Amino acid sequence: MSDTPVVKNSAYSAEQLQHMVSDLLAEAVRQGATAAEAAVSIESGLSVTARMGEVETIEHNLDKGLGVTVYVGQRKGSSSTTDFSSAAIRDAVAAACRIAKYTAEDEYSGLAPAELMATDIPDLELSHPWNITPEMAIEQAIICEAAAREFDPRITNSEGATVSSHQAYRVYGNSHGFVAGYGGSHHGISCAVIGQDGDSMERDYWYTSERRADAMEDAASVGRRAAERTVRRLGARQLGTCQVPVLFSAELAGGLISSYISAIRGGAQYRKSTFLLDSLGEQVFPEFVNIYERPRLVGGNRSAAFDRDGVTTRDQDFARDGRVASYVMDAYAARRLKRETTGNAGGVRNLFVDHGDMDLAVLCKHMDRGLLVTEMMGMGTNGVTGDYSRGAAGFWVENGELQYPVHEITVAGNLKDMFRNIVAIGSDVERRGNVQVGSILVDGMTIAGE
Repeated sequence: MSDTPVVKNSAYSAEQLQHMVSDLLAEAVRQGATAAEAAVSIESGLSVTARMGEVETIEHNLDKGLGVTVYVGQRKGSSSTTDFSSAAIRDAVAAACRIAKYTAEDEYSGLAPAELMATDIPDLELSHPWNITPEMAIEQAIICEAAAREFDPRITNSEGATVSSHQAYRVYGNSHGFVAGYGGSHHGISCAVIGQDGDSMERDYWYTSERRADAMEDAASVGRRAAERTVRRLGARQLGTCQVPVLFSAELAGGLISSYISAIRGGAQYRKSTFLLDSLGEQVFPEFVNIYERPRLVGGNRSAAFDRDGVTTRDQDFARDGRVASYVMDAYAARRLKRETTGNAGGVRNLFVDHGDMDLAVLCKHMDRGLLVTEMMGMGTNGVTGDYSRGAAGFWVENGELQYPVHEITVAGNLKDMFRNIVAIGSDVERRGNVQVGSILVDGMTIAGE
């Protein structure tokens, strides 16, 4: 194991962090814990924003943190600190042990089963540092914003362009003897501008984000895309109330899939706070919908060889042929539900949704008449009832073609109905986030406008 610092400007190597976690766990046992788990993380980053051709902000960050959870029988206590000194670590453990003495016993608390700990931990190639200086970042941000402002004379103002680079390293360990860590990098360029044409004023943005800097779109292209998206929204109108098909663009479609994942989480199931309660095996989507996780993809956006409990991650289905194939569970939720953890402590990783061969333009033709949604506002999703109502903007489609931009409308329905009424999933897959899915066409939604 190398003595090289795990992130830029950090004084700690991976070996030192793993020793720190091992020492912390030993200290927890020494202070009376019957079991313990701990995590240490370090993050380093640079973020530069330019606005109207000038530098607006330059931010460096070097953050570190340590958290420990102890179990005294079925009692649990947790504490954290940003001080890595030996005395601070002892104090953090002592604080967790004191807390555990006063908490109620919970028959479901404890570590994940020892036999489920990850033993195969491959290098998933997640860390690709970007050797970028503040001066280089400033130059790229100015290029990005200039490309946006020069794209069209109707671009009248800017919220700025940002260039960022972040590295992180995390080590997790528990008293089963499991201690392991991994690093990761994320780099991005984004731009948001404002356009005006007469009394119409609109804003839009674009961004690129990758683990490897050389895989990102170039700065000028990001700026031009942001300006293009802004200009095409000028002259937006309202709609009257109607019931029509709604096509969620790929950037937004992931939100629908995330709502499904939230509804089948173990926590929502054992709390009975989900509209998909006891839904395992239930037909929720049309038969062509398959949703699955691939957590060990080399270079994946959210890849990890083990979850936040130390459990081995694995490929698995969450919807197969439109039916609920599995809940999303960490060790605690699994015990509450009398099931086995799915290795999803900390969430799902690299979620994919099968799609057809229609791109966005073909989906619009297939829809014929309806609404293409490209932006949503507000948090109008009720996870208990499935009721869905959110502010939206986008484009009215008639005869399969975009007619004019629309804004100040509300898109409403119920997620159960929306999932059942999915007509098609497009081939225009959004690949920048954790959920990789194309545009989703949903039949029969209510649009509230003027």
